[in-house]
Amino acid sequence: MSEQKARSTFDPSGVGTNKRSKELGKIYVWELPVRIFHWLNVVAIVVLMITGIYIANPFVSASIPEDAYYSFLMGWVRYIHFFAAFLFTANLLFRLYWVYKGNTFAKSNPFRISFWKETWETIKHYLFLPNKKKHYIGHNTLAQLSYWIFIGLGSIIMMFTGFYLFFEPQLASFFGGFFSKLGLIFGGNSFSIRSWHHLVAWGYMVFMVVHIYMAFREDWLSRNGTMSSIVTGYKTEKEEDIEEKGKQAEGDKSA
Repeated sequence: MSEQKARSTFDPSGVGTNKRSKELGKIYVWELPVRIFHWLNVVAIVVLMITGIYIANPFVSASIPEDAYYSFLMGWVRYIHFFAAFLFTANLLFRLYWVYKGNTFAKSNPFRISFWKETWETIKHYLFLPNKKKHYIGHNTLAQLSYWIFIGLGSIIMMFTGFYLFFEPQLASFFGGFFSKLGLIFGGNSFSIRSWHHLVAWGYMVFMVVHIYMAFREDWLSRNGTMSSIVTGYKTEKEEDIEEKGKQAEGDKSA
């Protein structure tokens, strides 16, 4: 679905006035569930990072030296970390469901040969090499691949290792036994599993920096409202691109 609106431009000469505006329109890219997922994910990851760093290396202590029973600072930080982890997990499961339920911009299929061909062309584009990169209204395939790696695979590693550490004191319980078996994939002991958890967490931090930079870069170069679109859902694109994407979406529905 798309909403096309003309944008007025000022031409002092009076020649070509509104020429560019007639070529632009608004298109609804990010549905409300996708935007909610995005911002819940941002909050959850930031909280997990801050509390995780504190759990690994406490940088604040009680103002008055006393038994931990009275301040319970580490305990509260752990509770917040666990709550954010459960929110992160539920939010991710919902987004996985929306890959199939959402509109064409919410979908991604890395099992297509064309996906990898387009990814290679996009990589060459960013390396300033001759390429045949397509214009993408939503995420290009390289961005999609990065989400599958970090938000997909990275999240699975974080959840498995994190829940192992959460249930570690109760390995005799049902969930403790379940995650202890999964923990064998990551070394089967507390040190190796904790190391995996920390390593991927720092990978997330790098990903966030690159992600924010690339979003600002796209917004600045394309002037398509990339940054505001994650709030409003709309981007500004050429009408010919909007029409082409609309036809593609209709084809996907009929397929």
